[in-house]
Amino acid sequence: MTNELIFITGFLIFIVIILALDLGIFSKKDHIITLKQATIMSLFMVTIALGFYGVLLFEGHQLHGITSLERLQEIVKLHHHNIKIDPNNFEASLELYRQNLGIEFLTGYVIEYALSIDNIFVIVLVFTAFGVPEKFYHRVLFWGILGAIVMRFIFIFVGAALITHFSWILYVFGAFLVITGVRMFLSRNEEEKIDPNNHAVVKIASKFFSIHPHYEGNKFFHRIDGKKFITPLFLVLLIVEFTDLIFAVDSIPAIFAVTQDPYIVFFSNIFAIMGLRSMFFLLVHIIDKFHFLKLGLAFLLFFIGMKMLLHSYLDSWGFETVHSLIIILAILATSIIASLIFPKEKTTSEDL
Repeated sequence: MTNELIFITGFLIFIVIILALDLGIFSKKDHIITLKQATIMSLFMVTIALGFYGVLLFEGHQLHGITSLERLQEIVKLHHHNIKIDPNNFEASLELYRQNLGIEFLTGYVIEYALSIDNIFVIVLVFTAFGVPEKFYHRVLFWGILGAIVMRFIFIFVGAALITHFSWILYVFGAFLVITGVRMFLSRNEEEKIDPNNHAVVKIASKFFSIHPHYEGNKFFHRIDGKKFITPLFLVLLIVEFTDLIFAVDSIPAIFAVTQDPYIVFFSNIFAIMGLRSMFFLLVHIIDKFHFLKLGLAFLLFFIGMKMLLHSYLDSWGFETVHSLIIILAILATSIIASLIFPKEKTTSEDL
């Protein structure tokens, strides 16, 4: 068993325990998540993410089994960490590596968490369009996030393999993020709508499954006269999974702009995804108040894309991961503060 396998196995066991607690203890019955519960859940998820950051600061070298200067140099070169190794001081170099690893994780976590907000906008629209009872929100999001973890695992390690063999893909990712940022900026004021009858996922699902027209409590499937139907709740789950798949196309390349260590990309991604559910319940009723967030996310994607395109120049200028973290936090803070200072004007009947 390699160190990487041991580390990620332990991580996955920890995630399974958290999910089991959520499903078996905190979700014994369907109920509406209150603002207080959502706040506690969010603080808990952020706390364990920061705890993992602490683990990397003190034990991050265990991830790749670094016990010698040669191994450290090999890993730094393999994953393109932007640090300078002192060949005469292994301990100091190892500490620098752990600090950089922690910052890479933290920056990736913040990026993914921020981009998840755009995901929440769409999920709110989906729940509203399909008339999902609020007490079933948690069930859909729980299973949706479980599926997202599996998809992210595949995406991340396939992406890492491609970057290892074809380094020019970073420039493709960078250009894609710049274009996505510009498109998000141009469409920031457009009102998004979802048509339940004409959604692509609904059309595809109807070709393979018989669809029951009504909700049957919290059931995803319903049997009538021996025939199995999928319920509208399962359709919503499929759309949530599809939505995450689309957003993963943006978010995963964005984190590769921060670190090319696939394990750090995976860890930061999963912690952010785990926190998405609680953040959804925290923001679901107030998300419209942060109307400048779309603009902030557009600038965020544009910045990350440009960083990928210009990474060789930035490295030579001494641009470090911590600088990216500061800029990302500044963009998000500015968009949130601007939303509170300049609230969105309410639409009146005279405007219609």
